[in-house]
Amino acid sequence: MRIRVVHETIYSYEQPARGLIQVLRMTPRDHDGQYVRRWRIEPSVDGRLTEREDGYGNVVHWFTPDQASEALVIRVTGEVDTHETHGIVRGAVERLPETFYLRDTDLVLPSPEIQALSDAAATAGDPAALPFLHRLMAAVHAHMSYTPGPASAAVPAPKAFAAEAGVCQDFAHVFIAAARHRAIPARYVSGYHRPEGSDVEQQTPHGWAEALVPDLGWVGFDPTTGDATTEAYIRVASGLDYLGAAPIRGSRTGGGTETLDVKLRVEQAQAAPQS
Repeated sequence: MRIRVVHETIYSYEQPARGLIQVLRMTPRDHDGQYVRRWRIEPSVDGRLTEREDGYGNVVHWFTPDQASEALVIRVTGEVDTHETHGIVRGAVERLPETFYLRDTDLVLPSPEIQALSDAAATAGDPAALPFLHRLMAAVHAHMSYTPGPASAAVPAPKAFAAEAGVCQDFAHVFIAAARHRAIPARYVSGYHRPEGSDVEQQTPHGWAEALVPDLGWVGFDPTTGDATTEAYIRVASGLDYLGAAPIRGSRTGGGTETLDVKLRVEQAQAAPQS
């Protein structure tokens, strides 16, 4: 599948914002099942855009405008060819040992209730990792209701689990906390998802989880949809939780009140005919 992404993040400030720094994890990398044909980041104002790599192996851009500005648009466009791998991620850049992804964070904590959900999924049938993770994904999906909202609305996993609702980041955090409780390394993944059979405007990029399965490696699970990841997903960044893979994080001096708007379209593109 060839997937086209047009993603605009639009900031408006009450007054010109000074000392603005934007950290962008918005550039996917090639791996088995994913080939980046073209990708471009275009800020609306002049400035310095520097590419680096973080400790997770994600491509990170730092953007600093040349002058204070009352508005900033970060426009991302690109096309990626994807192939079905049944959720298995191979060939991705890995900079950290697998056991690193057993660590808890403030957003990913296994409350007693999340531990109970995890233990129930573990004793419900086949104890092997892959069947357990599929049962766990289904259990999280059944327990929580999706409530559209900004990515910044992500809350600690215990709070989202108690509320029985949240954005995609919350579903992923609950799943990760439950997997780590059973000593299964798990991590957060940010990227894009084209829902089957639809090209519609979306509110935010997507977030899901990957867990380490013996003899298979990292496998993608999306508890928001209740399915393993497919060729309809573009994998962009990963981390211990949302904060380690957030598409945009930044800081500024002044500017007063900030208004944020997002325009995102993820659609299937037609490959050019072979000559």
